[in-house]
Amino acid sequence: MNSSTCIGISTMKPCCRILISYRSSLIYGFSSSKSNHSAFHNLSKLHARSIDNSRFHLYGYNKGQSVGYTCVADPNPGAFSVSGSNWGQSRVFSSSFCVDRGRARGVLVISNVASDFRNHSTSVEGNVGEKGFERIYLQGGLNLNVKPLVIERIETGSEVVKEDNSGVQVDESGVNLDDLKGVNLNEKVVERELSEIEKEAWNLLRGAVVTYCGNPVGTVAANDPADKQPLNYDQVFIRDFVPSALAFLLNGEGEIVKNFLLHTLQLQSWEKTVDCYSPGQGLMPASFKVRTVPLDGSDEAFEEVLDPDFGESAIGRVAPVDSGLWWIILLRAYGKITGDNGLHERVDVQTGIRLILNLCLSDGFDMFPTLLVTDGSCMIDRRMGIHGHPLEIQALFYAALRCSREMLIVNDATKNLVAAVNNRLSALSFHIREYYWADLRKINEIYRYKTEEYSTDAINKFNIYPDQIPSWLVDWIPEEGGYFIGNLQPAHMDFRFFTLGNLWAIISSLGTQKQNEGILNLIEAKWDDLVANMPLKICYPALESEEWRIITGSDPKNTPWSYHNGGSWPTLLWQFTLACIKMGRPELAQKAVALAEKKLAVDQWPEYYDTRNGRFIGKQSRLFQTWTIAGFLSSKMLLENTEKASLLFWEEDYELLETCVCALGKTGRRKCSRFAARSQIQSQ
Repeated sequence: MNSSTCIGISTMKPCCRILISYRSSLIYGFSSSKSNHSAFHNLSKLHARSIDNSRFHLYGYNKGQSVGYTCVADPNPGAFSVSGSNWGQSRVFSSSFCVDRGRARGVLVISNVASDFRNHSTSVEGNVGEKGFERIYLQGGLNLNVKPLVIERIETGSEVVKEDNSGVQVDESGVNLDDLKGVNLNEKVVERELSEIEKEAWNLLRGAVVTYCGNPVGTVAANDPADKQPLNYDQVFIRDFVPSALAFLLNGEGEIVKNFLLHTLQLQSWEKTVDCYSPGQGLMPASFKVRTVPLDGSDEAFEEVLDPDFGESAIGRVAPVDSGLWWIILLRAYGKITGDNGLHERVDVQTGIRLILNLCLSDGFDMFPTLLVTDGSCMIDRRMGIHGHPLEIQALFYAALRCSREMLIVNDATKNLVAAVNNRLSALSFHIREYYWADLRKINEIYRYKTEEYSTDAINKFNIYPDQIPSWLVDWIPEEGGYFIGNLQPAHMDFRFFTLGNLWAIISSLGTQKQNEGILNLIEAKWDDLVANMPLKICYPALESEEWRIITGSDPKNTPWSYHNGGSWPTLLWQFTLACIKMGRPELAQKAVALAEKKLAVDQWPEYYDTRNGRFIGKQSRLFQTWTIAGFLSSKMLLENTEKASLLFWEEDYELLETCVCALGKTGRRKCSRFAARSQIQSQ
């Protein structure tokens, strides 16, 4: 690709910022007025600095085309604006950059220096009187230790500026070799020729990349050129980006994932309000969109802004509980695959983890260690009767707690939080293993339950009525195998099989070894129901007739065997693959991948499939759905590199079984989670 670079001198206001109010920015130790002033004061002392050329890497992978760039320019001489992402505002330097690559389209390459600024945040200090939150202070000003910008020749007007690119090593494939530091380059890797379907998938995935201020920051949910009403499918969703991130990481491309993690971390600290009420600090957005807006009413100058959605624009106005959990899981995956543990050790990232945990571990009225959520707060983001303690949230919560346990730096400020994490892990694993598990023996036990028991020694602790056992389950449950039910509340068990929650129970070792094996045994035994023509059912069975009308509110999108109500979702394939690899059953994953490979490209990569057997493309399914594409690619790469796959799952943590989370021994009660959990393992 031919490329040319020019310096455009301009007068402008900040060119990259976050489109959101920020009265609450004291979470990071700064008020808006003070931070702006002090940043400008410190930055004015700087000489021209070099900007890592990798930040100018073009992620509009189609040759000659840029994705998501905006040109900001004015004929008057002025200052160079660089985003200071620590406050969501831009800072002013001595010149501005415009880059023209391929077609003569101006693109804004104002470098976002989130990592440079934030790497100089060196301390966390408890803020007296504000429980669970920390202030971060920037020490030593902003004397960034970066190399000077080397410019060989500057010409005015339409002349070209040549830059010395010797500071950045790039191989023939365009991969920045700096990103590969810490990776064993001598390790022998046997590469195979990609199939035509895989090549198409990679082209589509790269075409879905979104850039912000010249940097790749995520992928859109769907990129269907024929879709005239994309709604919010043109946004970057945290949960949707995870399989894309995994594909890029497994392919040695970590920059986009790092940028995504840092920019979404930025958004975490800002104020979010619905009808004059603000949810707890630490909430991650469901999605964000990069918007181009006129600069102070100018028709010629524009700026890029990040516009997040914390649920205030979502259907039903539901906060995305799973976003923060997915963010923590992805943060660990980034460190494991790239070897860059410095990212999660940074003060701002540590604080982000702590804020999410504070939100999840806050005291409430609930008697259970599970998270209490409303309908629509996860992947199933419409009314489907999952309010309460849905398995999907509990499995992701457990995985995020295990991630946090690995990544949190233990010191005086975090020791109480670490203890709370250990306690919750122990209690949660016992609760799910003991009360959510269903196999033929357990269902028969429920069938014989006595009700209205009032005692600490009650067997039917949740007062479940045997008549709740659905007729379909009696003949459906196999002799060998079982699964975790979808939800558990007083006098209510949701016996539907929810795939994502069960897969993450395997991946995170929320279930015992025997239970995890039982889940895969059930999937294999019920292959025609859960996989059929397209992997995998999001839940089974579908709500039908009067049950559908009452529980979904007659939702026209969630009709029986469609969308969230028994639809088949190819994006679940990568999680199924990871679970199969962990349990030593890769042949099951290979069978599912081969099945999907026959149809996905032909059907133009749909979001989901309809009908009981998954034969039809979903009636409202978006085509060229990014997490369908990324899930397929990730599955293929995980099967080819099981060593890297092993970095993404957890084995049983026996140390947790030594953690007593209660005082039952002192009260004379017979059982606590520690001894019960240990007995579960020993009985296998």
